[in-house]
Amino acid sequence: MSVDPQISNVVPSELADRVQSGRIVDGVATLVVDATAMPATIREAFEAELKSAVAALDTVDEVRVGFIGDRVKRRIVAVGSGKGGVGKSTLTANLAVALKRAGVSVGVVDADVYGPSQPTLLASGEAKPQARDKQLIPVPGFAGIPMLSMGHLVDADRALAWRGPMAAGAVTQVMEADWGGVELLLLDLPPGTGDVQLTMVQKFKPDGAVIVSTPQDLAWIDAKRAMQLFDQTQVPIIGLVENMSGYACPHCGEVSDPFGSGGVEHAAGDMGCAFLGRIPLNLGIRESSDAGAPVAGGDSDLATPFVDIARQLSEWLKDTA
Repeated sequence: MSVDPQISNVVPSELADRVQSGRIVDGVATLVVDATAMPATIREAFEAELKSAVAALDTVDEVRVGFIGDRVKRRIVAVGSGKGGVGKSTLTANLAVALKRAGVSVGVVDADVYGPSQPTLLASGEAKPQARDKQLIPVPGFAGIPMLSMGHLVDADRALAWRGPMAAGAVTQVMEADWGGVELLLLDLPPGTGDVQLTMVQKFKPDGAVIVSTPQDLAWIDAKRAMQLFDQTQVPIIGLVENMSGYACPHCGEVSDPFGSGGVEHAAGDMGCAFLGRIPLNLGIRESSDAGAPVAGGDSDLATPFVDIARQLSEWLKDTA
């Protein structure tokens, strides 16, 4: 393998030993880089620096970088619930942002075929993914988080009348996209226990699952069904999150519990599962979500529960590596 002299002249000296080959054909520069023992975050920075340097050449219109050697094992965490409307997607988006801020190379897959929310939550609704070598390329969302959703592939006002196998096949294509150096994929599952959920857990075998429920009994009954799905497919339950737990009146400050309180924590204790925390019912969370700017991206008190849950998730992943 050899490196075109034009490329050699612009590659920073500290990176030169890693470039195994490089050529320019019809304006396209293709580089092969040795990524042995290179963490994903370093690899991303390396790629960006190489592309910037080579793209400055007058003879280059496009730069492609491929990596060989060791790759960081990509891990998958599913976020599930037994029913819709309990805040599963909002939790997923905020966890992604909190993890990104903590230095984790994280991506998001929105597997909710019939009600995709992540393009809105992570401000990528107008993006349309491209394909390369029959693989989809994730689009950047809020804070540059790579993501893919059915909402990127289908017009927002179009109803999807797909049977289960067709929906599962579409989500499989999203999962098998070119995720590059992403170390952790958060998988926002549809509510329930249907074909898409079964395909995701059986084919891609998440490392673990986070279960979301509101405090009332009806939501928790459905959440237990989701837990049974993961149990039957031998996917560990990382822990439970109680959403919409407590409402502080913006006028008087009095806290009430329109959906009850503590039910998920008690259930976690009874079932021997970790309780990861409570997220309040708060107008600020809803407004930030609708605006595509998750509260975990800021430093307000509203970010605190998401940051704490993200920390516990990171610790669980380290302990189970």
